[in-house]
Amino acid sequence: MMGFAISDEFLGTFVPILVYWLYSGMYICLGSLERYRLHSKIDEDEKNLVTKSAVVKGVLLQQTLQAIISVILFKITGSDADADTTQKFSLLLLTRQFIIAMLVIDTWQYFIHRYMHLNKFLYKHIHSQHHRLIVPYAYGALYNHPLEGLLLDTIGGALSFLFSGMSPRTAIFFFSFATIKTVDDHCGLWLPGNPFHIFFSNNSAYHDVHHQLYGSKYNFSQPFFVMWDRILGTYLPYSLEKRATGGFETRPIKVSKDE
Repeated sequence: MMGFAISDEFLGTFVPILVYWLYSGMYICLGSLERYRLHSKIDEDEKNLVTKSAVVKGVLLQQTLQAIISVILFKITGSDADADTTQKFSLLLLTRQFIIAMLVIDTWQYFIHRYMHLNKFLYKHIHSQHHRLIVPYAYGALYNHPLEGLLLDTIGGALSFLFSGMSPRTAIFFFSFATIKTVDDHCGLWLPGNPFHIFFSNNSAYHDVHHQLYGSKYNFSQPFFVMWDRILGTYLPYSLEKRATGGFETRPIKVSKDE
């Protein structure tokens, strides 16, 4: 009986896209829980400078372009059959590859992201598109200018894939994990017991600070760690306060220059 084999390259390209919409869909269902929101539903509808239909179209465009480039990159770097013969499963190897990939993509995205804020031309014509979402929500996580998507996500992802030495099969899991993390950082909710809030300082509240006017020059790190913000002085501490009307609010903590 003839079977239909789906390559790891195909899955590594399209599974993260599916994961993006499924995980975002979960947060759409949870969005009505005002007591866990970082901004009210009214603020989400009134403060954002772009319609949700435009956001969906923008994300789909970016994902289409990324899929095309990813397929090309997988073809250039070799097949999953080649990887399977040279790379046997090892939990230690998998952990090392994940950590290297996380550090590579964090480093790449920090410096490109920060430069897009420092360069007025790049911010005005490219990065400001993402900041039309003053109140972030899950499926707007990848709402970027196509060029920003290419620089930050596609090239950053390719570098993490190459430097870590992971196989296309491992890439399925890594990029799905990175996608879930990115969506979670933009979800606009502070849910009790969320493992991303427990294990990562870089989370939905941390990134929410960056989307506010007072935090636009801080908290550039994404999507995993906050090390570059701390090392280079762009870390803005904040407190998470309960709003009288329900939910939470991030507030910057003033730090003395003597500290």
